[in-house]
Amino acid sequence: MAALGRVTTCFRLFRSSARVLFSSRKPAVHKAGKWTNILYTGIASLTVGCGLCAIPFGQVENLSHDSLIRRAASLVTDSSSSFLSQTTLALIDAITEYSKAVHTLIALQKRYLDSLEKLTPAEEDTIWQVIIGQRLEVSDKRDECMRFELNWVNAVKLCETAAEAAYISGAEHASITVRTNIQVAQSQVEKAQKMSVDADVKLAETKVMEVERVSQYVASLENSDEEEVPEAYLRED
Repeated sequence: MAALGRVTTCFRLFRSSARVLFSSRKPAVHKAGKWTNILYTGIASLTVGCGLCAIPFGQVENLSHDSLIRRAASLVTDSSSSFLSQTTLALIDAITEYSKAVHTLIALQKRYLDSLEKLTPAEEDTIWQVIIGQRLEVSDKRDECMRFELNWVNAVKLCETAAEAAYISGAEHASITVRTNIQVAQSQVEKAQKMSVDADVKLAETKVMEVERVSQYVASLENSDEEEVPEAYLRED
C-alpha cells in the first residue's frame, strides 16, 4: 500500500507538470520533440525513484528488461555469497571448538587411566565428575556443529540456485564467482571436518583402552579379594 501511495503521488506530480508545460504558449514545432523528451525522461527517472525499480541506473535508454534482470541476478549472487561466507566461518569455528573439547576429554580419560591404581575413592570421584562434565560439553559442541552445518548446507544450495539463475540471465561473471566461492567454502569445511573425524577416532580408541584397563583392574581386585569394586568403575560412558 505504501508503494502504491508513492506511485499515485508521483503520477499526480507528472500530470501537474504536464499541464504546466502544455497549458503555456505552444513552442515552435522544432522544439516540441525537445519538450517531449524532457518530459518522458523526467517521468522515467521519477518512476524509478518512487519504487517501481529498485536498481540504480545512469541513462534511461539502457533500461532493458535483460539488463535489469542481469543486475538483479548479480545482487542475488552477492547476497548469497555473503550468507555462505558467514555460515562457513560459523561452522568451521564450531567444528574447531568441538575438536578441542574432544581432545580435552581424551586427555582427562588418559590421565584417569594412568592413575587408576593410585587414586583414593574421593580423588576418583572428583576426576569422574570432571570427565562427566567434559562429556556434556562435547555433546553440546556436537549439537552446535549440527546446527551450523544445517545453515551451511542451505547456504550452499542457495548459492547454487543463484549461480544457475545468474548464468541463465546472462550474468556469467557473477555465476562463475559464486561457484568459485562454493568450491572454496567446501574445501575449507572438508579440512575442518577431517580434523573432527580424527578427534572422534582417537576418542573411540581411548574408550576401548579405558574399558580394557578398567576390566583388568576390576579382575585384579576380585582375584585379590580386596574391597568391593568402586561404583565409578561400573558407570556407563
